[in-house]
Amino acid sequence: MNALDILQLCKHYPGGAYPAVDNISLSLPDGEILALVGPSGCGKTTTLRLVAGLERPDNGEIRINGEVVASNHLFVPPEKRGVGMVFQEHALFPHLTAAGNVAFGLQKESRSKSQEKVRAILSLVGLENLAERYPHELSGGERQRVALARALAPEPVLLLMDEPFSSLDADLRLEMREQVRGILKAMRATAVFVTHDQEEALYMGDRLAVFQRGHLEQVGAPEEIFHASQTRFVAEFMGNSDFLPGQACAAGIRTEIGVLPQPLGLPEGTPVEIALRADDVDFEPDTQGNAVIVERLFRGAHNVYRLKLDSGQRLHVMHPHIQITQAGTRARAFINAGHSLAVFHNGRAVSGEIRPK
Repeated sequence: MNALDILQLCKHYPGGAYPAVDNISLSLPDGEILALVGPSGCGKTTTLRLVAGLERPDNGEIRINGEVVASNHLFVPPEKRGVGMVFQEHALFPHLTAAGNVAFGLQKESRSKSQEKVRAILSLVGLENLAERYPHELSGGERQRVALARALAPEPVLLLMDEPFSSLDADLRLEMREQVRGILKAMRATAVFVTHDQEEALYMGDRLAVFQRGHLEQVGAPEEIFHASQTRFVAEFMGNSDFLPGQACAAGIRTEIGVLPQPLGLPEGTPVEIALRADDVDFEPDTQGNAVIVERLFRGAHNVYRLKLDSGQRLHVMHPHIQITQAGTRARAFINAGHSLAVFHNGRAVSGEIRPK
């Protein structure tokens, strides 16, 4: 049995240019973290709110642990769904200590059992020594862990997390990702995690669900989403891809920087686009080359070069920081991926395998 099943879920707000959630279906097995990711307004937070019971769907069905909690004929209120929620604002009670906040959701437990659970969960999140501190006496990361502990203490079937790290600074966000994922896995918790940050989604999710304009573009493991994007949007959003035009040919794909030996089984001359990331392309200085270096962007351990091909097409290339080539240098750009690349025709992926050279 899955912890969560969503079937043909729809939600439309009056005046919206398109549905907030448009016929979404997905499932979440026990013990898995599912990251919902996409740009602002794509439907990920609305989906979370529908699962939580904070919104009523226009159509479709939601099941939690096999029980229907929302359908065209039934709506179970949030407090009866067996879900825990963690929001970006933490929403801690300022007049309660860390222990008091965690105990708030355990009011149906006996005092002794509640205290035992509070001690155990605070120990798990590393806050056992701060149990008697009030929220204003805690750091941002500590408050985040109290909010997580409070949501987990009642042992919910499903934990829902909406942009929980967005209010933290960059370094603390990285630290909290590691800590929270470790805690969720230690507790074998089942969670839905909403974020607009691609790197965060790739790190947190056992699987990712990528949204755009209310549509579910693709669901899959992080590696699958990143390396085998099924739509042009996913390749662009999840990997900052450049898209090089090409045409199908017997040898593979003909482009202005060479032939990619990746046959597609399409008719000769069919127009396609190849998704290229900065580590899929290389260049070497060449006065007779097909590109010019427009800009060098220093990224610490590496440089990213922005190249302009003779057609005007822009590509990005990653080089070690010790290799420096000046802007304005003429160069020969070429594909140097060594693996199959995502190729799109009319915005949808076309499969193909790299042939040995």
